[in-house]
This record gives sequence, structure tokens and C-alpha cells, in this order.
Amino acid sequence: MPVTTNSFHPSPAITTICHSTPSKVPPLHISTNPTDINPFHLSQLYTQCNHSIHRFPNITPSTGKVEPLLQLDKLRKAISHSSIVVSVFAKPDPEYGGINMGIGGGWVRNMIPVTPQNGRLVGFGRAVSDFGLTASIYDVMVIPYLQRRGIGRMIVQRILRILNRRDVYDIAALCSEKERPFFKACAFGDDILGSTTMMYSRTSPTDSEENPVVAAGRKLLWLPPDRKNFNFSSQCNYSRGI
Repeated sequence: MPVTTNSFHPSPAITTICHSTPSKVPPLHISTNPTDINPFHLSQLYTQCNHSIHRFPNITPSTGKVEPLLQLDKLRKAISHSSIVVSVFAKPDPEYGGINMGIGGGWVRNMIPVTPQNGRLVGFGRAVSDFGLTASIYDVMVIPYLQRRGIGRMIVQRILRILNRRDVYDIAALCSEKERPFFKACAFGDDILGSTTMMYSRTSPTDSEENPVVAAGRKLLWLPPDRKNFNFSSQCNYSRGI
């Protein structure tokens, strides 16, 4: 995801209120069961949404696309250790690789309820929380051909509803500048305490040589070992959507 991040906090009174959902939303199945998520299918969704799990993604300059997600073991760990995961499934669209069932097949297809087993993973979001005081929302994304239909808001609403039921109201959303309007539409706003995101950095000269620190605006970000050749100046932004 982009290097620049912002922390938004919603008002407790309106955390589950988002703008009205647009029409023409296909039949969906929304799950909060982590076992419904196939890590390989989730990795494909990351790629299709141009979303990276890396703080410093490798980006193809000519296309602006991030590198494909190959570390399925880390993705499995992220899912299993997340406090809340929300996955959204829709029936495969024939125009986007779905199965053509022939004459009358569309009617039959519409009569079959969507499940994680027969549906396609089209949306995802997760949160990490201590379930006592605070929580943070990460990786909200929707497959491109279904964006701007309110599915992203549904994901955020489901996360907020679960957190509110656990009496957690100090909720932050880690997002890029381009995603600020989306989270504002879901009742998030600037932190009234004026806090900002600070990323861990190594201060020891020896450690800095092994794991260099990269300047990103007003931040110093620790560069992991597998990102030593990252060029921040040429890859400071990329496009993704919700």
C-alpha cells in the first residue's frame, strides 16, 4: 500500500452510518469466518485491486502495477492473527470469467444463493484489535468491476458493528490520501488529538546499514531486508481502489 498513511477515528455515535448504498448491487454473501477465505484467491484479489501487503511495494513504472503477492504463508498468518476478517462473495460474472450456463442458465444461476463455495471472492477487509480499547482497519478492497457500488462500505460497516458490540470505539483506519474520501463517507474523520502514524525505525548505525531507514515525508520508515533496493523517489505512489 502507499507509504503515506493517515489515521482516522470515527465518532462513537455514528460509527455504523455510511452513505446510502448505490443500486445495482449483485447478490452477495458476506462472511466473517476466516475459514471461508482461500489464501490463493485472496492473493489474486490483492493483485486485481493493485493492493500490496508490502509497505514498500515493487511497482512497474510503465503500468503502475504492484508486484504479484507470492508470500502466501505470510498472508495465512495475517488472516489467522487478524481480530476480524470480512470477505465478500458474488456469483461469477460471465463477462469476467464466469460460467455460461446456456439458454435459461441465467435464471437458474440467479436462483442459487451465493455461498463461499460457489461464489467468487470480490471484497475483503480486516481489523486488528485488543477488543478492550482500540482497533485498526486494514486492507479494505473491492474487485475493480464491482467498485463504487457500496460494497466497500458494507465491509467497513460490518467491521465497525462487530467492534461496537465489543464496546470498542477508538477505531483507526490505515489508508492513503486517495482513500480519505471513502473513509470520510463512512463517518471517519481526523483524529481530534492530532496524532499521526509513526513507523518503527532502527537508530543504531550498524542496524541502519543492514536495514536502512527511508525518509517518507516527515516519517522515517524501516526498510525490511527483502526491500533493500527499493527506490522511494520513483515509486512513491500507485493507484488502487475500493
